[in-house]
Amino acid sequence: MKAKTLGFVHTSATLVPLFQQLTSEHLSGVETFNIVDDSLIKDVIKKGKLMPNTAARVVNHVKAAEEAGADVILVTCSSIGVAIETAATLSSVPVIRVDQAMADEAVQISDKIGVIATLPTTLEPTSDLVRRRALAAGKNVNIVSKLCDGAFEALMSGDAAKHDEMVAKALKELMQEVGVIVLAQASMARVVDGLTDAEKVVPILASPAIAMKKLAEIYF
Repeated sequence: MKAKTLGFVHTSATLVPLFQQLTSEHLSGVETFNIVDDSLIKDVIKKGKLMPNTAARVVNHVKAAEEAGADVILVTCSSIGVAIETAATLSSVPVIRVDQAMADEAVQISDKIGVIATLPTTLEPTSDLVRRRALAAGKNVNIVSKLCDGAFEALMSGDAAKHDEMVAKALKELMQEVGVIVLAQASMARVVDGLTDAEKVVPILASPAIAMKKLAEIYF
């Protein structure tokens, strides 16, 4: 039997090793390949939102992944979520948003959900996704969104310590208000790993591992 192939579409090369590691943990024997285009996320950040021509390019990357032989396609960026859902309707193989399984899990844990991001362009799409998944599950939820302003810039300028410090502080504040927190960006997950168990007073969900576990359950 031919090994199944999982195609990744990333907007940052930094996510490639993370998802390779998660593949080896959750999907043994599955072949993978990566399509990386960081101009997508740069464009979204520059324009402040996902523009139609950028969305069209996302759809083209997904199509390319399908043509390259992917049995399932995982798109690992939350800022382009709406384009991913459009691409899914045009594809003959499953196309998955990295944050959907996380949103579903959050909705089951609590009706007070915190969404945290370092970019406004991921905060809104993630909050919107959580809202829609709650609706689909018949749940009434209250979403508290929090932007760590300046943290992304710190990370981009090479000051990872400052980024981590700002995100950790924001996480601790948000934990006082909600029953579960979802991270709108995979890049924030390492900050959570740096918190002590005593500091994690509510569950904090990061999309990559949750998405890969769900893929393993459903498709592989």
